[in-house]
Amino acid sequence: MKAKMKIKMGIDFLMTVLLFLLMSYQITGQELHEWFGTGMLVLFLLHNILNIRWYGSLFKGKYTLLRTMQTIINISVLISMLCLGFSGIVLSRHIFAGLPIQGPMAIARTMHLAASYWGFVLMSIHLGFHWSMILGMLHRLWGRKNIPHPSIWLERFMAIFIAGYGASRFYKQNIISYMFLKQEFVFFDFEKSAVFVFTEYIAMMGLGVFIGFYAAKGLRKLISRNGRVKYTVKS
Repeated sequence: MKAKMKIKMGIDFLMTVLLFLLMSYQITGQELHEWFGTGMLVLFLLHNILNIRWYGSLFKGKYTLLRTMQTIINISVLISMLCLGFSGIVLSRHIFAGLPIQGPMAIARTMHLAASYWGFVLMSIHLGFHWSMILGMLHRLWGRKNIPHPSIWLERFMAIFIAGYGASRFYKQNIISYMFLKQEFVFFDFEKSAVFVFTEYIAMMGLGVFIGFYAAKGLRKLISRNGRVKYTVKS
């Protein structure tokens, strides 16, 4: 594996860890939340710098349905992160409090709330779109080229279980209401243990990965089938 790919994977892993920590505000508190948010923003900028070629290819090549979906999600993640960066700096009480940066606090708070949950959902789906590549790399690292059928079905069962639990927590926590600002204040349960909070968000991310993975898989099959049909007609 090339050094650049290792760096990319390391950054993506750290961003995933920070994402869980940022969503778990009732565990970390305000000051740590700001430090984690600053770290997330720095890593996100590095992630984009290392993938700068993607921006250069935006207006090149043919746009399939899969590529269109990936582009929409990627641009949406970028917008969410920019909104989070701006609103986070405006709302800062610790790291950026001494800087001469002012902004509309009410708008920044609302923006931060919506962008946080949209960012979490979109990043999870983004991860799902790349899950096949991640699984392939993991299987190669483990030296497993040919995976036994029982292992495949076990992985599928675990994926369905995690996604199902994630869907139940997504509904229970009423995430949709925060995403669409039906509720403008988050109600944190400070009595929940850190383990339970992280488990909830891991499951909800699992739901996003599940949706992204099978959406990408379905779109690839659709593109492949349409390609075969066109080839058959031309022949």
